Amino acid sequence: MHQTLTLPPGRAGLLLIDMQEEHRSDTRYLVPDYDAVAANCARLLAAARAAGMPVLHSIYLVETAARPFHPTGADGRSAFSDAGAPGSEISPEVTPRPGEEVIVKQDASVFTAPALAAAIDRLGLDWLIVAGCWSEACVAATVKDGVERGVHMLLVKDACGSGSEAMHQTAVLNMANRLYGGAVADSARACALIGGGAARVWTTDLPVPVKFTWDSAAADYAAL
Repeated sequence: MHQTLTLPPGRAGLLLIDMQEEHRSDTRYLVPDYDAVAANCARLLAAARAAGMPVLHSIYLVETAARPFHPTGADGRSAFSDAGAPGSEISPEVTPRPGEEVIVKQDASVFTAPALAAAIDRLGLDWLIVAGCWSEACVAATVKDGVERGVHMLLVKDACGSGSEAMHQTAVLNMANRLYGGAVADSARACALIGGGAARVWTTDLPVPVKFTWDSAAADYAAL
């Protein structure tokens, strides 16, 4: 269902997940609409900075030693998000500024890095506004962990991306179906909320309210 939301002053932060250049530069891991995703993340970032809202960035840098089945190259290093490899750097549209924390993680969910929970506690955050890549992987894992930890998660659907539009849309629908205590919005509505205004967002109190099909998924996604 849809309802009007405002964010509690001083209790929300922006989390940009793994906005790394490999999503536009590595043919194996391209996000087809990455430029649009990055532009929408930049809009959220500009709004948060203007509002004085805390901003957190995460970056995925993989250590393969403890992962026997992890994909690697001929040199044994991670096939993606390898520290120091071209493409592992944060995209220029959302380059962190001094004072904006960069959380380095080695697994999908940002919550696997203790720095995120520490930042939430230190900053007194009840809400995280979430955007980034990939929708069904690192974004979904972070959203799920946030819900389980009692954090209100605001998922910005058009500021997330994946390997195809179908992968992205079904991931957002699956997150929305269990997004207890949180909401789904597009970047325009999220920017209004960041600026202290009100916006109509999609919420659920019940599990799996959107029983989408192959034929209905795009329309169901658009309706969120």
